[in-house]
Amino acid sequence: MQPFSMAKNWWQFLIMAIVSYVCGCVSIARLIARKKHKDITKMGSGNPGTMNVSREFGWKVGLLTFLFDAVKGGVPVLVAHFIYKDYTFAGTVIRVTDVARYFCGLCAVIGHVWPATHHFKGGKGIATAYGVFWAALSCETAWYVLIVFGFFLCVLAFILVTQWSSLGNILGTAVFSVVQIVTYYYRYETQAISAYLVVAYLLVFSFTLVTWWAHRKNLLRLFGGEEHRTSLKKIVKK
Repeated sequence: MQPFSMAKNWWQFLIMAIVSYVCGCVSIARLIARKKHKDITKMGSGNPGTMNVSREFGWKVGLLTFLFDAVKGGVPVLVAHFIYKDYTFAGTVIRVTDVARYFCGLCAVIGHVWPATHHFKGGKGIATAYGVFWAALSCETAWYVLIVFGFFLCVLAFILVTQWSSLGNILGTAVFSVVQIVTYYYRYETQAISAYLVVAYLLVFSFTLVTWWAHRKNLLRLFGGEEHRTSLKKIVKK
């Protein structure tokens, strides 16, 4: 492992933040709707995300939207990992990739939720967050791909049974956050707490904060018994 000086190389993180944010700003949902001469923000729930696209244009278009949004979160994570996987922060044993990949992923999610290209009005960030966790958990341990996929199927099953897509999705991101935090805890349990490790924990936890904040209206409706149901069966039939 090679030492990495944050004081000398902070500009690299600045460039990564800008590039990742710009990636997050790209909205495939808006592009698809525009091609169909429609505005997805004025249809259904108004959210330019997977579920609303699926309800309006069918599950195939919704799947395409989900995959694109997931990729724009996963690609910055993978790039950051392969650049910094052989580095540790100077004076510590903390891997730079453990901070860099979630830093890039979070910037991509922020770009999706608050895109400067669309007056800072974007989607809920779920698919992009899933892409981040999928890439981040799998880039070091390949078989995590199957575990994450299995858990994603569990989220779909939850939505299928309860028809509460918002609740299933925010619980999904929360569980992924907990899994990564636990992984970091056991990885560095014999090491003294450092500022970089605290930053890593905060970055991972921030995904829960951002996605839950983006769903705040859904949560209020859910607690008030007014949340709209999402029938996956109807979407598939459509």
